[in-house]
Amino acid sequence: MLPTDTQAPDFTLPDDQDRPCRLHAVLKKGPLILYFYPADFTPGCTTEACTLRDMHEELVATGLRVLGVSPQSPESHRRFRQKYQLPFNLLSDPDKRVIKAYDCDGPLGISVRRASYLIDPSAKIRASLLADFRITEHTKFFKQSIDLKL
Repeated sequence: MLPTDTQAPDFTLPDDQDRPCRLHAVLKKGPLILYFYPADFTPGCTTEACTLRDMHEELVATGLRVLGVSPQSPESHRRFRQKYQLPFNLLSDPDKRVIKAYDCDGPLGISVRRASYLIDPSAKIRASLLADFRITEHTKFFKQSIDLKL
């Protein structure tokens, strides 16, 4: 995990519509929950995405935005978003360049670690969580992010 109070690495990745999405452009609109997950359509990743979907109105009401990152293609992300009616963008990182920059690459580069970052508009990391199999810990993190009111 990247340490709290450090600058979040900037990046540009394609979203689920194959449009470029730059971190610093998103942060101009306010703070962000940036979460990394192993794969679309897996049970844990679906639970996590649907939790964020169900909390989305509350997150947006406090000024937070959400972006998810995994190595799947924009097409896979598009199907995943449609199937589960996800109201936030998913970014494609097939070469894991950004996943590695955020220290979320799995052991031996085989998978992606489940991690969440809260990033303020100045691109400073305010909080983070690494919990590969404990989705409930991420749910708590998302709720705590609302309370921080960045």
